[in-house]
Amino acid sequence: MKIVHYEEIEAKNFDSDLARGVTGRVLIGSADGAENFCMRLFTIEPGGFSPRHSHPWEHEIFFHVGHGAVWDGEGWTVVGPGVAVFVPPGVEHQVKNAGHVPLAFACLIPKGAPEL
Repeated sequence: MKIVHYEEIEAKNFDSDLARGVTGRVLIGSADGAENFCMRLFTIEPGGFSPRHSHPWEHEIFFHVGHGAVWDGEGWTVVGPGVAVFVPPGVEHQVKNAGHVPLAFACLIPKGAPEL
């Protein structure tokens, strides 16, 4: 069993033309013996965004701090604390911070997908 506070986990920062102000952490992954899923935590600074992309696996997102918007391939949907999003395989998506505080969300991906 693993019990850890997210701040104890090494963060990877993403800051480029494709992704701005993004920090990612692998909360639970293959290194912990997780055989089916990887749980990640992302934080996006105000004005920041993840890359717009798609991939052949599904993933689930749960927003718990801040306010943002999710691109679903056709338009933006506002999200905030308590909102869950299911991204089916092959759907273009992106997350951006639309607020004034960091946007934080947990993201689950299946085994075999790049953990970060």
